[in-house]
Amino acid sequence: MDDLPDGWNRWNDGETKLVWAYRPDVFNGSSFPAACLPTIYITQGKRTRRPGAERAPDPDTPWYVTLYLEPEVAREDEEFSSRERALAGAHDLAARFSEGTVDYRGLYQVPRETYFAKLDELTGREGPTDSPEREL
Repeated sequence: MDDLPDGWNRWNDGETKLVWAYRPDVFNGSSFPAACLPTIYITQGKRTRRPGAERAPDPDTPWYVTLYLEPEVAREDEEFSSRERALAGAHDLAARFSEGTVDYRGLYQVPRETYFAKLDELTGREGPTDSPEREL
């Protein structure tokens, strides 16, 4: 997976965890808090595993793709049977996010209008009246 969709950068490329970040030039702490940097985690095993469980996952352990808008604001995990399928799923999710077809507003209980406005601008969305995210 050499080429990522527009705006996405590879931040970590480990054996069992990969992290992609969206527009770190914008979400860098000066205009928007760094914690608002949209990230996609591709992990073998759930990212919520207990701390201290540093052993490598079993080869049969599924892969998960999760989009985070903030540490406590995430889209529901997508599960995949292999690393290759997880990478393809993450690439599709990143492309849809870049195109403005992922409903990030729906992930929030308390809206952040300035943040949404910037994401709308970067992804070409027209705001809250856009159609919801399409089914996979």
